[in-house]
Amino acid sequence: MKKEDRNRADARFNKPNQGKPGKSAQDVAAKAVLDNMARLKALRLAREAAEPPPPAAAVRKKPAKAKKYDEKAPALSEWLAGQQNGGRRT
Repeated sequence: MKKEDRNRADARFNKPNQGKPGKSAQDVAAKAVLDNMARLKALRLAREAAEPPPPAAAVRKKPAKAKKYDEKAPALSEWLAGQQNGGRRT
């Protein structure tokens, strides 16, 4: 943001209320809010222009899971024999 722009925004924001005699308090408050929003927007745009853009988020691929089904299960008779040898009685 240029210094000139900042000074102009500050002058507009800090300007004393020299409104018409018939202006209501609500009109004055609404103008103050709009002026503040314009000043803050100018400051935000200047800050965003001054800093470099954030790096793009890297897309991470999920690692491939090893399938348990690649191994062939033992035959039922071999499994039962192993269970009996291991001390199980079913």
